[in-house]
Amino acid sequence: MFEARLVQGELLKKVRSGSGTPILEATRELVTEANLEIGATGVSLQAMDSSHVSLVALSLRSDGFEHYRADRAFSMGMNLNNVSKMLRCAGKDDIITIKADDGDDTVYFTFESPTQDKVSEFELKLMDISSENLGIPETEYAASVRMPSAEFQRICRDLSSIGDTVEMSVTKDGIKFSTTGDIGNASVICRQNTAIDKQSEEQTVIDMNEPVVLTFALRYLNSFTRATGLSPMVQIKLSKDLPVVVEYRIADMGFVRYYLAPKIEDEEMEG
Repeated sequence: MFEARLVQGELLKKVRSGSGTPILEATRELVTEANLEIGATGVSLQAMDSSHVSLVALSLRSDGFEHYRADRAFSMGMNLNNVSKMLRCAGKDDIITIKADDGDDTVYFTFESPTQDKVSEFELKLMDISSENLGIPETEYAASVRMPSAEFQRICRDLSSIGDTVEMSVTKDGIKFSTTGDIGNASVICRQNTAIDKQSEEQTVIDMNEPVVLTFALRYLNSFTRATGLSPMVQIKLSKDLPVVVEYRIADMGFVRYYLAPKIEDEEMEG
């Protein structure tokens, strides 16, 4: 038996892009089917896109739910488009309960209004999805940048109107985003800003062991930024020859992390 009750149902609802779509919109551009892993310590999801260039990892701790019960560890294979459709039916302040019985091929969603005067129930057929959970090793990154998530979203969106890739260059002073396209070049520099008169959610903080310069495909980064509504801040971790990590914290209960391999075509051509 699995049962999880989230009083702050808007945590699942509020992660919206400009078009007003729910949290899974941030992942379903990359993957449409994934296993939700249920365990004693919480719920997790890990999935790689079809081109094996990016990976998404979602984690929600059990103590972030008002009630959480998982009698055993198991996987629930879901079509993320269908889950997304169901979550759209929940009201902004609804209490969301998710239930599944051992060995059943159905998961049940209940949406309750705060005054209990409206209760909606939905059933979703589960899928049998074969997937391999990748062990992601703990890594010391050469540079870590913490910056306002809305600013990162705006930079990725603006630069994608000029070029297809972005070069991220980190020094102790800041992070520079650059792109080149048919119509010209563009760059944006976000300097380290930890002034005390700034709110922590407005600061750009650089933690650097060594300078890093890496290039990434903008279309993937723009997909990641659909999770901007989750958190006022985003953390970007970079190291030479390693995938970039783009992380958004989910209130006090977990995170969603995106991993994207750097572009290496130019290096191969030069070699």
